[in-house]
Amino acid sequence: MPLDQARHHALPPEEVVPFSDDASGASGVIVLHSTALGPAAGGCRLWHYASDQQATQDALRLAEGMALKNALADLPFGGGKAVLRLPEGPFDREALFRSLGGVVRSLRGRYVTAEDVGTGVADMEVVAQETHHVAGLPPRGGKPGGDPSPWTALGVAQAMQVAVRHRLGASLSDVTVGVQGLGHVGYALCELLHDMGARLVVAEPRSEIAARAADRFGAMVMSSRALLSARVDVLAPCALGGVLDAATVDGLKAQLVCGAANNQLASEDVAERLAGRGVLYAPDFLVNAGGIVNVAGEYLGWGAAEVRQRVMAIGRRLADTLARAERDGVVPHQAARAIALDRIAAAPRVQAAA
Repeated sequence: MPLDQARHHALPPEEVVPFSDDASGASGVIVLHSTALGPAAGGCRLWHYASDQQATQDALRLAEGMALKNALADLPFGGGKAVLRLPEGPFDREALFRSLGGVVRSLRGRYVTAEDVGTGVADMEVVAQETHHVAGLPPRGGKPGGDPSPWTALGVAQAMQVAVRHRLGASLSDVTVGVQGLGHVGYALCELLHDMGARLVVAEPRSEIAARAADRFGAMVMSSRALLSARVDVLAPCALGGVLDAATVDGLKAQLVCGAANNQLASEDVAERLAGRGVLYAPDFLVNAGGIVNVAGEYLGWGAAEVRQRVMAIGRRLADTLARAERDGVVPHQAARAIALDRIAAAPRVQAAA
């Protein structure tokens, strides 16, 4: 797909489902961006939002990212996302997620939920009391399941190996990686990168976790703002999205960005701004697909070996995307987006099971 088409060939969300429940205090929205390839799949985020509008905007962006991610990963899922507003003051967490489960059930299989920022396995177990359209449950019998974060980290590490070789002609043992955010995924990524010989610089507002990383990995610790302009070879954003804007890009010293956070670009034009400064940006919705692959495996009944094989293939998918970008004369973000949108547009409509 040519660059101008890749910019504008996009699909509006199929459905936006706001919900609220006075009894539990639950308030949020589920966005079904696309069900062309299958049920809209994407996790539930629990976060503080200043308004319903802010929560909806985040859900819209995240759901679109999931549609692209699932298409690129060749999964039989469309893209969706649930966002819950974190209640002010004390609240009944179980009641909150029971309420969410009821909303998911009402969609009759058109949306499959799982963990995301602010939610975990225990929350999904509560959701599962109300609906079977949920994954991220405890693994049983050697099958996929549980916290998908380690799988996300593994996919990012595989992609980073490819990107470092492509951009720097080096291996991970030759480079310094700045990891922004040491949540479940960020910390797991640090473990993998440390084992691969990379030097680490980390940013994490929770001082006890930052100190643990310094001790465990010999990592240098700095603030998130300082990390964005630090002299590292690779920047790995692993916190919330929107970290790459015009000002950030202008201050980057890293030659490569490859991380786990969703929606890292504050706007689409930032991808070209990065390229203009000679920075290779590995598209986030391609490299961070390991978690949803594990979720898909759990939901569809795959074995652990198939999940691992598909996650390990993320590096190859990035290599193929970089090759297409060079062939078509576009930035990798646009090449990845075009591949995903082509797959979505070409798919026969799939009816989700109730």
